[in-house]
Formats: sequence, structure tokens, C-alpha cells
Amino acid sequence: MNALRNKVQLIGRLGQDPEIVTFKDGNKMAKFSMATDDSYKDKDGNKVERAYWHNVIVHGGLVNVVENYVVKGQEIAIEGKLTNRSWEDKDGNKRYVTEVLCNELLMLSK
Repeated sequence: MNALRNKVQLIGRLGQDPEIVTFKDGNKMAKFSMATDDSYKDKDGNKVERAYWHNVIVHGGLVNVVENYVVKGQEIAIEGKLTNRSWEDKDGNKRYVTEVLCNELLMLSK
């Protein structure tokens, strides 16, 4: 059951072109947001649609795939795990973010 702990699978569309960050040692990281859609019927029977936004981080060799082939609006499937981090903003307020650390990616459309 350990393989199922902290495992995320999402299918959605990129909300922006990926941002590629190159570190001093030459390693790269890709960052992008993706939207997953959900719908339900309200109490009156009307269909309500909603998009959920997810911050995605990619490291390693998969960054080259993201950098060269993945663009805004494209539908992709990803698998990874949830990560959390925090920092202090310029006003001294503690900020938190949850991100998906992607370790597999499948391009579904262009």
C-alpha cells in the first residue's frame, strides 16, 4: 500500500505556457498551472461547472519534454505527489502553497 500514499493523478489543461527555470548548476525546473474541470447539478437541477487550478512542478529529464512540447491550452495527464512549502512575503506574512511534484506526464492533445 505504500505505493498509493501521496499519489496524485490529474487530467487537465495548461492555463499558461510553462515557465522554465535554469539553476546555476545547469539543472532545470518547469512550473505551470493546470485546470481540472468538474460539474454537478444544483438543487434546482441546473448544471454547474467549475475549474480547479493546480500548481505543477517538474524536475529532471521530464523538463525537456515540457520545455519543447507542452503549451498553454494543451490537455495533459500527470502523475506525482503533493508537496507543501511556506515562506515569508515582503510584509512578513507567512504564505503557504501546495504543489504537485510531477514524475510522469502524458500529452493528450496539441
